[in-house]
Amino acid sequence: FMVTLSLIAILYIALIAIIQKDMKKLIAYSSISHMGFVTLGLFMFNSIGIEGAYVQMISHGFISAAMFLSVGVLYDRLHTRQIADYGGVIHAMPTFAAFAVFFAMANCGLPGTSGFVGEFMVIMSAMQNNFWIALIAASSLIFGAAYSLWMVKRVFYGEARNQKIRVLKDISWREFFILSILALLIILVGIYPKIITDMTNASTVQFLEHMHLIKPVTSLPLDV
Repeated sequence: FMVTLSLIAILYIALIAIIQKDMKKLIAYSSISHMGFVTLGLFMFNSIGIEGAYVQMISHGFISAAMFLSVGVLYDRLHTRQIADYGGVIHAMPTFAAFAVFFAMANCGLPGTSGFVGEFMVIMSAMQNNFWIALIAASSLIFGAAYSLWMVKRVFYGEARNQKIRVLKDISWREFFILSILALLIILVGIYPKIITDMTNASTVQFLEHMHLIKPVTSLPLDV
């Protein structure tokens, strides 16, 4: 049952995110979809799934914070979160655009970022239990890339739809500092997830030992 709910959160909510016209709502729905990977990994009842869930939780904290902060940077300047009100931001704010595009890529699971590691681990754990569960979870990555790239294209590229965009000032040094820290954390976890799994290994083993006392964990009793 929990696996089914997780797959609904991953896939269905990703489809809802695609149709959003407000950047903040799009990121919020995206967060629900990504958290579906956390519950899916936990209910795979194997070590790679549980550790993948831990990595995904921490990664999601960094990426969602970075994306909401990016929306806040734009809202602070133009007081609108509607995607249709933007366009061509990269020409006025190239430094900020570089950060925002990177965070969007991490959000859709770009290899080398923390967004890739957790989801990949969960999908691999699902493969050990049920191929169809893994396939459904993996297919959601397509929709994640779709809404992330669609938002990036509409907001940062093309012609400015608002004349105020042309005179925008790029990010301040304080904004640059905060965004840089988040970007470095996303890259660090992406290239060296062991920094997290080393800390969570003991709790993962304890959790699995506890589950073994309840029922065998050799396979997931669910057919999709």
